[in-house]
Amino acid sequence: MNFIKNFIAEEDGVTAIEYALIAALITAGLVTAIGYLTGGLSTVFTNIAARLK
Repeated sequence: MNFIKNFIAEEDGVTAIEYALIAALITAGLVTAIGYLTGGLSTVFTNIAARLK
C-alpha cells in the first residue's frame, strides 16, 4: 500500500511532462514565426531583385 501512495505522490514524471509540453509549444511557435519570416524575406528579396534589373 505504501508503494501506491509513494507512486501517486511522486511528481518527477509530471515535471518532465510539463517541461516537454512547454518545449513543444515553444518549438511550434518558432516554426510558425520562421515560416512567416521566411515568406516576408522572400518577398523583400524578390522586390530588390526586380528593382536592380
